[in-house]
Amino acid sequence: MTDALFDAKPVLKRQNRLPQNPDSESKGRFPKWLHMPMLKGQNLFSTDNILKEYRLNTVCEEAKCPNRLECYSKKTATFLLLGKECTRACGFCEIDFAKTPKPPEEDEPIRVALSVKHLGLKHVVLTMVARDDLPDGGSSHLVKVIHSIRKENPGVTIEVLTSDFAGNLNSVDAVLDTHPEIFNYNIETVRRLTPSVRHKATYDRTLTILNHIKTSKKALFVKSGLMIGLGETTEEIHETISDLRANGVDIITMGQYLQPSKKKLSVKEFILPETFKAYETYAYSIGIKHIYAGPFVRSSHNAGDLLKILTAKT
Repeated sequence: MTDALFDAKPVLKRQNRLPQNPDSESKGRFPKWLHMPMLKGQNLFSTDNILKEYRLNTVCEEAKCPNRLECYSKKTATFLLLGKECTRACGFCEIDFAKTPKPPEEDEPIRVALSVKHLGLKHVVLTMVARDDLPDGGSSHLVKVIHSIRKENPGVTIEVLTSDFAGNLNSVDAVLDTHPEIFNYNIETVRRLTPSVRHKATYDRTLTILNHIKTSKKALFVKSGLMIGLGETTEEIHETISDLRANGVDIITMGQYLQPSKKKLSVKEFILPETFKAYETYAYSIGIKHIYAGPFVRSSHNAGDLLKILTAKT
């Protein structure tokens, strides 16, 4: 799976021995900065109902994102394409694994497009499960979804968060040819931890794909993200930020890893908000156009607002 999005509430119930910064003020089993107020509002229910009406999957639900109530309250969601079973079993991700998922649904493109219209979205984020069982990794289906969205919703902007298509650059090019405003592919973690965190994707292949996206000049911005709290060092995070910058990444997202279930990798450290700020400062110092870093930051969180900020600067 391509996104690191987790549910803090179940972790609160199960993880009673997770490490915390001893100098931080705690609330319950999590440090105070990892507690969110409960949101209320009619949009929470209307968004959920619209998604159910069109029989759509979202990474918000399948990967148990802690921000999903906030996003639903704003009538937005990140669409999860090509089913909700992934052909990879990454150590951080709660998406269901299957060697042979169900075939792509032929009517998914129009269902997504009509839901975008119903929700009134101006910026659409599309992500996908890894589909190593398909010859093109699912790229042609993603392209159909993009075309359908634009046909039904003229003027909408699109962000894609893809798999690595098993390194098939022809599949990457097929998506690039639709000229998405933002092309996102997550590096997820530092080089040393990649083999234990990711199933098939590699650190260097990720950099190659990001570089390819940038040099194509077919997307306005190139984006990548990583989660921290898995045991990485400051030097390793600096190295990763530098590697992303060297391979053309404009936008970096960085958030706290939260263990989605007992069978997944455990949290090694809760990262202080000040530490996120320090990484942000470092990224800007080496030329990253924008970094969005904080405990609850996830790849597609506030994606539309971020695009507005960046386009206003250019």
